[in-house]
Amino acid sequence: MAEIKAAMVKELREMTGAGMMECKKALVEANGDMEAAVDVLRKAGLAAVAKKAGRATNEGTVLAKVSEDGTMGAVVELNCETDFVGMNEKFKAYAEKVADAVLANDPADMDACKAAELNGETVEAIVTDCIHVMGENTQLSRFATVKADAVASYIHMGGKIGILVGFELGNAETGKTDAFKAYGRDIAMQVAAAAPIAATREAVPAETVEHEMSIYKAQAAESGKPEQIQVKIAEGRMNKFFGEFVLTEQPFVKDSDMSVADYTNKVAKELGDTIKITEFKRFVLGEAE
Repeated sequence: MAEIKAAMVKELREMTGAGMMECKKALVEANGDMEAAVDVLRKAGLAAVAKKAGRATNEGTVLAKVSEDGTMGAVVELNCETDFVGMNEKFKAYAEKVADAVLANDPADMDACKAAELNGETVEAIVTDCIHVMGENTQLSRFATVKADAVASYIHMGGKIGILVGFELGNAETGKTDAFKAYGRDIAMQVAAAAPIAATREAVPAETVEHEMSIYKAQAAESGKPEQIQVKIAEGRMNKFFGEFVLTEQPFVKDSDMSVADYTNKVAKELGDTIKITEFKRFVLGEAE
């Protein structure tokens, strides 16, 4: 029996696109013969993945889901070749299985995610099965999680945008109430519609603030007004930037007379608790880096 080395398994995987375990089994069956191992995989229908590996995967679905206890959310982007498959309920079911595996395992990175198991099946195997069933090249391009006292999710346009929002509560039980869940959905919809860059002013990256401020200062200098006035002009424009791109400072989409922070305070008062929006994840289909 020939020795099956890791490099051989890797080479066969690159040739066929089949999973590591399938490649190893095929090499064992073929006694280390690479060409024979490819035939083994082809007969099993696994080498068909290789023929599709080079196709573009610009379509697909984004799926966001929250754990049963409401304290963790997962959002995944599963890509395929055509919108027809991306909108298919079977394809979306595969994305949901991947999200369930992420919720169950809380993987640290993509490698850990692909190795994560759900009911004895790895995410990598789930994606491979999706390729065979749906007949298109399929790639898990990214995933993210949010962990908080309460997490809300929202899926927009049938899977084109997926949102998770995390909240810090004074009383964790508040997160289980219908009133809070309705509020959480409103905030997640806000993130989908208004595309903020950060949950709070403090969370805006320092380099973004510096870049914007430098532009506003240069604009103010063009006015020829005294330096003190220029500073106020620049600060005013910076505040306008925050009002447009910071979630808590944005006008609430359902009532533009109040900000998201105002709406949050209103709901918190009604529920007799404190609510703080801590973070969010916003996935738009096709925007993965």
